[in-house]
Amino acid sequence: MPTHETPRPEDHVRTASRPSELKITDLRTATVGWDNWDFTLIRIDTNQGISGYGEVRDFASKNYALMLKSRLLGENPCNVDRIFRKIKQFGHHGRQGGGVSAVEMALMDLAGKAYGVPAYVLAGGKYRDRIRMYCDTPNEQTGAAMGKKLLGRLEQGFTMLKMDLGVQPLYGVPGALSWPQGMLPGDQVDAMEKMFNSTVLMHPFTHVRLTPKGIRLICEYVEEVRAVVGDEVPIAADHFGHIGIDDCIRLGVALEPYNLAWLEDLVPWQFTDTWVQLERTLHTPVCTGEDIYLAAGFKPLLEARAVNVIHPDLATAGGILETKRIGDLAQEHGVSMALHMAGTPVSTMASVHCAAATENFIALEHHFTEVPFWNDFIDGLPKPIIQRGYIQVPETPGLGFTINEEAVREHLLPDSGGYFEPTPQWDTERSWDRLWS
Repeated sequence: MPTHETPRPEDHVRTASRPSELKITDLRTATVGWDNWDFTLIRIDTNQGISGYGEVRDFASKNYALMLKSRLLGENPCNVDRIFRKIKQFGHHGRQGGGVSAVEMALMDLAGKAYGVPAYVLAGGKYRDRIRMYCDTPNEQTGAAMGKKLLGRLEQGFTMLKMDLGVQPLYGVPGALSWPQGMLPGDQVDAMEKMFNSTVLMHPFTHVRLTPKGIRLICEYVEEVRAVVGDEVPIAADHFGHIGIDDCIRLGVALEPYNLAWLEDLVPWQFTDTWVQLERTLHTPVCTGEDIYLAAGFKPLLEARAVNVIHPDLATAGGILETKRIGDLAQEHGVSMALHMAGTPVSTMASVHCAAATENFIALEHHFTEVPFWNDFIDGLPKPIIQRGYIQVPETPGLGFTINEEAVREHLLPDSGGYFEPTPQWDTERSWDRLWS
């Protein structure tokens, strides 16, 4: 019989807790924001004193996460996939995927802390030690001004860029657009028609058209950008506005001489056949995906070879493991994956772990280069978090950070519920959740 002194395999394993006895005891929230942005951080607590953090996607209701609490209490957070399959029915495309995604991030943080390993290990290991970031840049009045702003990004070390580019700057420019009265902001229409239009304003249905002058002005804008930053740096383009497929094609063809990295969200992601038409016609890569929930949502686009780049947002798509599944599915169809991200460092670091574990990853988006306190929300990482255009993949357990309570408290939104206050009202919310009888 072996004695207690006999070496055992488990003696050589570092464990931060007793994972088999770990149980979820609470889910709490804290909503931070600045300018017109808001983000809800979630904290999942356990019976062993360790907590995991996630983030509900920008502009999404914190209730998408809180309504899951009663379905989490008593569960072992290390059973990440089991719990995810239990709750994924409560997410949907767009911001409605925010609750499930936030919970999955927090579970991965908890499981990593319990086993003493980084979250990327739980996703299968890593392909890279640092994550390339690409910097998004909102509209500027002129291409020269945009070029100057992008040049500043390059000087900070970013090696890939994105700019807003579309019909919005053409509003009010004589002869640049044609449109039915009431379809553009600022149109003088009665209140009832304006309310109706606000509910149906979607790309194929506005009948806003670019005139030859409008297309020429957009191309001149991009030419000015290229004149400032040069032709070698990859620049993607987004926020084209609510125009139909024919005008997307006309504009896409006109922009081909400027060698853009991709054209993003030209039309709604739901219209697979329309994306096929774009992909087959244009010689610039086309990209979509930030509002798609789960790998199943990406399958029609990928199976139809309708896009060249997929662009999930981990805080919409279902969290770390599901977004890696999306990347793997894309790789099977010869498609690369960039990651959309407009969040605090919490969701950014969850995306970093996913990007590290996904082979066909290109770059992770960053929106907040000009927000000086963006780095402050978490500690335990080198500061600034983005250095010369990259984030180093953490080697510490879970998502690899600690929450900076002072910074979170400083930026709490008024009337948002405070700093991770108790949420007993969500403890017993129940319904018949089974998807079959």
